[in-house]
Amino acid sequence: MELSGPQWVGRYPTSKSISDLTSPFKENLQAFYDALIKAGATVKISATLRPKQRAFLMHTSFDIAKKTIKPQDAPKLEGVDINWVHASADESVKAAQQMVDGYGIVFRPAYPTKHSTGTAIDMNVSWTGVLKIKLADGTEKVISSTPRDNSNHDLHVAANTYNVHKLVTDAPHWSDNGH
Repeated sequence: MELSGPQWVGRYPTSKSISDLTSPFKENLQAFYDALIKAGATVKISATLRPKQRAFLMHTSFDIAKKTIKPQDAPKLEGVDINWVHASADESVKAAQQMVDGYGIVFRPAYPTKHSTGTAIDMNVSWTGVLKIKLADGTEKVISSTPRDNSNHDLHVAANTYNVHKLVTDAPHWSDNGH
C-alpha cells in the first residue's frame, strides 16, 4: 500500500461538467444554469460528479488532519490502497494536511456525498445590478436584493422552481434536495 500524501490529490478527478450529472437533476440544473446565463449572471462550476474514491480520500484526510480519527483507525475503501500510518503520528497528520491543502478543503467533506451520485454541484453565481431570471414555469422573477451571489435568498427561491436547492451552510453547494 502507498503512503498517504499530496500525490493522491490528482487521482480520481472530479468532473466540472453538467452533462456528467444524473437525470433528472442534470436536466433541471441545465435549465437553471441556462436561465442564469441568459439573465446575465456569472456562473463558475467547481465540481459536479465526484468519484467515491476521491470523496473518501477528501473526507478521511480531513479527519486525520484535524485529529478526529487516528491514522490507524481510518476506514478503508476497496480499490483505494492507501496507508494512512506513517513512521510517526506527526508525519501521518502532516501528510493528511498536505492532502487537505491540495484538495482546497475548508469544511469537513461529506462522505458519502451527493456529488458521487451525480445529484449535486458546487458552483458560484454572481451578478451586478438587477437579475431578471426566467423561472421554470416561464414567468420572470426580478432579483434586486443583495447580496448578489450564492447566498441570496431570492436566488434560492428561483432555483427551487427548477428543483435545484441550495445548501445554505456550504457556500457553493446546490443539489436535488438541499443536502
